Amino acid sequence: MKLRTEALLSALLLAVALAGCAGGDPETAGQSPPRPTPPPRSAGVTGSLWVADEGGNSLTVLDTTADSVATTLTGIQAPHNVQVGRDAAVVYATSAGTDTVVAIDADTYTVAATAETGSHPAHVIEAPNGKVYVADSEAGTVSVFQGQDLRSLGRIEVGGMPHGLRAAPDGSVIVVANHMTGALDVIDARTDQKTFSVPVGEGPAQVAVSADGRHAYTGVTDPASVVKVDLDSRTVVGRVAVSAAPVQVYLSPDDAMVVSADQGSPDAPGHAASLIDTRTMSVRATVETGAGPHGVVIDSSGRRAWVTNSYDDSVSVIDLAGERVSTTIPVGKGPNGISYSPRPPAAGASDIALNLTAPAHG
Repeated sequence: MKLRTEALLSALLLAVALAGCAGGDPETAGQSPPRPTPPPRSAGVTGSLWVADEGGNSLTVLDTTADSVATTLTGIQAPHNVQVGRDAAVVYATSAGTDTVVAIDADTYTVAATAETGSHPAHVIEAPNGKVYVADSEAGTVSVFQGQDLRSLGRIEVGGMPHGLRAAPDGSVIVVANHMTGALDVIDARTDQKTFSVPVGEGPAQVAVSADGRHAYTGVTDPASVVKVDLDSRTVVGRVAVSAAPVQVYLSPDDAMVVSADQGSPDAPGHAASLIDTRTMSVRATVETGAGPHGVVIDSSGRRAWVTNSYDDSVSVIDLAGERVSTTIPVGKGPNGISYSPRPPAAGASDIALNLTAPAHG
């Protein structure tokens, strides 16, 4: 009996010793250790994204909260660029295939107006003065329309190959990236006349303008870099090398950072977006994206950037604080232009064919 008692006691002491070596709460002894908690995913941004799928003859509407495709609109031939209007009620798209600009009702996904542009329209904007401007890249002109019904007001001669354009936030000027002449053309928004040009380097495709209207930023292709232009002195005042030939650039809401989509070329595609400090004109971070990053936009809170990857048919979602891609969303073929709306996607079918009306003559 004594031997049995000693054996039981020895077994009990061994079990206690093993539990002590394992550590932790005695109540969890013998259980598998808990899995490490993954890093929290930063909160999404409410709204929608409009993507111009030039190779797919479509527009993709993304839900920015869910990071997913909400609707695909078909029927626009070779839409190179798309732009949400100032009140977000109307979205504009250019059709390089038909030399037209299209206004789309964002609530109903129906065509509100169409108008004829110059040859091969590239980018479109709605300026603070209520006018809509379209860069006619093969005509060397900028077409001007009044309001969302796209009533033609004529064309502005700039020469070369105007591609991207942005308005100064105060509405005083429209700045145009002239891809052929290697300059930024500046248009007086009151008179709709070109007033001066600033040489910047080879192949500028898009421009960003600071809130005070003093500085403009654009990408040049050789050498691959982003330049800063003082519009008052009409000179280049800063330059920084980026990872590959850039296409679009976009300023953060506080003007502290410009994001460059470094597309490269089909033979040597880029795979990154450059986050640039506008004060020092230095690269803060190079964020890996998909192949051929082309278009870029930042939401109004400055938390997110989205980049179209034109060579792999996707959009990269960039967490700007974390300086990393949080997810990638498949879209249509050959995505180029991209624009953010604070409005969530309207309810509707997943695929909608637009009923295009005959364009008004520009």
